[in-house]
Amino acid sequence: MDKKQIILASSSPRRIKMLKENGINPMIISPDIDENLPEGLDLRQSVMFLALKKALYVENLFLETNDLNNIIIAADTIVYCDKIIGKPETKEEAFEILSFLRNKSHWVATGVAILRAGSNVRKAFYELTEVFFKDYKDEDIIEYINTSEPYDKAGGYAIQGSWGKYIDRIIGDLDNVIGFPWSRIEQEMKKI
Repeated sequence: MDKKQIILASSSPRRIKMLKENGINPMIISPDIDENLPEGLDLRQSVMFLALKKALYVENLFLETNDLNNIIIAADTIVYCDKIIGKPETKEEAFEILSFLRNKSHWVATGVAILRAGSNVRKAFYELTEVFFKDYKDEDIIEYINTSEPYDKAGGYAIQGSWGKYIDRIIGDLDNVIGFPWSRIEQEMKKI
């Protein structure tokens, strides 16, 4: 597969890095979509819905220019613990999220959509990873939220960053928590 044909429908630095580490230098297009969800979708359906919506937005850009046969990869990640937990925008929100997740487990769900522009080749799937947080002090949270790390991440933390020391264990794919489930993406891309 020609690596120049891969388009990442995301501006996530972690996803870009994962692709580059695996020999793919993607074209980056950040989709401009409404991320509101229809009523009644569960966690798995929600992340696949949003990933597919992002991929279709990018596909439409290429259909307008007749630049077809590009492989588009889109993903969406949600952190869930009794409720969907988004990306904190303020220190107060980051503190609240990390306080809430203290000494608990939560789910990281990533939906992925892979499609070939202009064709009926479409794959959508999800990966779930359970993450267990240790008990930590308010002072640990305050120290962390005074860095830039929590603010562009669902759940307000980077498992691969300095917050990693507060992870007790995970069940599932670590890459899924970092950016997206690379080994599953790789398997699905071979089928396209």
